[in-house]
Amino acid sequence: MTTNEADPGGATSPEGQELLEGRQPLEGQVPRTRTHAWTAGPPISAFPRLSGEEILHEILAGRIQEPAICSTLGFHLTEVKPGTAVFEGELGDHLYNPMNTVHGGYLATLLDSALGCAVLSRLPAGIGYTTTQLNVHMLRPLFADSGLLRCEGLVLHLGRTMATAEARVVGVENGKLYAHATTTCAILAPRPAA
Repeated sequence: MTTNEADPGGATSPEGQELLEGRQPLEGQVPRTRTHAWTAGPPISAFPRLSGEEILHEILAGRIQEPAICSTLGFHLTEVKPGTAVFEGELGDHLYNPMNTVHGGYLATLLDSALGCAVLSRLPAGIGYTTTQLNVHMLRPLFADSGLLRCEGLVLHLGRTMATAEARVVGVENGKLYAHATTTCAILAPRPAA
């Protein structure tokens, strides 16, 4: 279970502990918890003079906080070059759906992160983006022991108001293709000062 210590309903609070204690494990199962800590990073608008690629390199260097979704789901940006962003993701049974396979939402989020950061890597200073369409194709199930994943996003088109990109998730150890996706992103002009 992931908790925020400032959250009064988190697992470390009496209310959260009651929730954990109220669920009896099935025979032979041992209850577990999963916690993580994060620091909320500043918005991209806090870096008006850095291009998207420069922002991503600052994240890689640890000078800008990585997005909290990375620690929440266990994937991280590992490489950036113009038009390309690579993430690596670790699996675990905390990501399981009712079928005891890794939830498709994990793959969709990993793919969306690589796709969006690939687009960001091509944007000039002060320009942002947002995903407007995400098409995901999942090809085979993933399990906690499937190994490290690599997700590479690549920009296909960058226009004044729209960008498209594609990404693939492959197993680092076995080279198998697990999922692929395409996206359309809206390109956002800077907001006028209030």
